[in-house]
Amino acid sequence: MRITIIGSGNVATHLAAAFKNAGHRIVQVYSRDAQHAALLAYHVKADPVCDLSQIDLETDLFVIAINDNAIGAVAEQLAQYGKLMVHTSGATHMYALQAFSEQVGVFYPLQTFSKTREINFRNVPLCIEGADQDIVKQLTELAQTISNNVYPVDSDQRKILHLSATFACNFPNYLYYVAQQLLAQHGLDFNLIRPLILETAEKAQTSLPAAVQTGPVVRGDQLTMDNHRKLLENHPDLQQLYTLLSQGIIKMDIDLHADK
Repeated sequence: MRITIIGSGNVATHLAAAFKNAGHRIVQVYSRDAQHAALLAYHVKADPVCDLSQIDLETDLFVIAINDNAIGAVAEQLAQYGKLMVHTSGATHMYALQAFSEQVGVFYPLQTFSKTREINFRNVPLCIEGADQDIVKQLTELAQTISNNVYPVDSDQRKILHLSATFACNFPNYLYYVAQQLLAQHGLDFNLIRPLILETAEKAQTSLPAAVQTGPVVRGDQLTMDNHRKLLENHPDLQQLYTLLSQGIIKMDIDLHADK
């Protein structure tokens, strides 16, 4: 398939590489930043453009991988070409494209991406939605060329999926930062808890989280919890967060035992 990538960020970079490696032709890479467009285009053997008026009509698909706030405006400009176009957002409804065309869909990769970190795209879940069944079929076939995990997910489901991903990825990463800061303030190395983080993540690959929850809250160790809160007396925001998360774990434990 001939594909034009709209965007040059993390998602655009990984998708463009995956498509190229699967044998698809990347026709152009568009970015408002000419240097960014040129860099990604160089790696996927495409032509860089920084103006949508320079779009090559010899393409089959526009993949819009840009900031959510800009999707509608870009889709409005691309709709005049009558090509199939998809966005890659987890939080944006397909209506953002359907306002301008019926040749639309969603191609959402559920993963956290960094340009400098390689990812095996075969393991990345791809969530597909289309304005009609023919588009769903076409996008599913395309997705299967780069991933072994392809799922039909509509816009309402995808919003919940995106919210769940925030809880599963973004929030824990912030908590890692909190842990790093606490350790650093007392002359301790973050490497000390990297194995703990890894073991916790690996447990989640084979068990449901509630079944493997550990820690003083689950043990009912009130003395340790009180001591933890005292250590956070100079950090009232973290003390409040500690209490809120502890209450959540207590509720989870109650719910878990109520279901048995």
